Amino acid sequence: MIRRHTLQHVVRQLPAYIILVGWSLFSFLVLFWIVNASLKTNQQVFRTAFQLPKEAQFINYLNVWNNNNFGLYLRNSIIYAVFSVALILLVSTPASYVLSRARFRGRALLTNIFIAGIGIPTALIFIPVYTILARLSLINTMPGLIIVYASLATPFTVFILTGFFGSIPRELEEAALIDGCTEVGVFRRVMLPLATPGIITAIIFNTINIWNEYQLALVFLSDDQKKPLGLALYSLQNAMQYNFNWVTLFAGVCIIMIPTVVMFVFLSERMVEGITMGAVK
Repeated sequence: MIRRHTLQHVVRQLPAYIILVGWSLFSFLVLFWIVNASLKTNQQVFRTAFQLPKEAQFINYLNVWNNNNFGLYLRNSIIYAVFSVALILLVSTPASYVLSRARFRGRALLTNIFIAGIGIPTALIFIPVYTILARLSLINTMPGLIIVYASLATPFTVFILTGFFGSIPRELEEAALIDGCTEVGVFRRVMLPLATPGIITAIIFNTINIWNEYQLALVFLSDDQKKPLGLALYSLQNAMQYNFNWVTLFAGVCIIMIPTVVMFVFLSERMVEGITMGAVK
């Protein structure tokens, strides 16, 4: 009876497994093709699509790094990611703690406002955000773009951390208050350490999103010295219309892709742990 039930469960789950395996294979083939193409010459890219190059052309990476100022763009992307994520956590962490633990009039309304902010399309707010930044003299500045990144990512981060703080037993908070800890002390010494998996999840999601973003940078930046890697790759892709130097484009894609892939490989378990712990109370 148990074996029959197990077999039926496997049969029901089989379509899902087939889809997941197929999608994983497709993603792997795309990743392999991009990396493989970045190590070839332009003549070999489409003639021998999936064949390994006889001689790896690592000079493609040197060319895209030296000729397209990728070193400066990499530094800019690091600045945007680090300061934006720090600002996001500075705002979202205490807000999430209050919304999940405190009881006050309007709490549900505030929570719903944050949740509603997740569904606002980015393109819909280009004009009002541009107007606000122009009045504050923050157009074409790195602080202005950092504020935009942090503002747009805060609703999603609050949504994640609110669920996570809500899953922490209240007895721990009450025990700390009985021992003489203040509300701020409870948040800093008890709740923040316990919320580390959720915070790491928020850091991973926001870092990857900001690292790969280019649309906002395209709208709010015009100075080449302040462009992130995503916008640099967009400019490189536009240049392909005239010089057809595809291997340089693929090498640039790999340079941008490597940090996020490495982060996901080493921190994916912590990210899944943070999501599942925050989803179950």
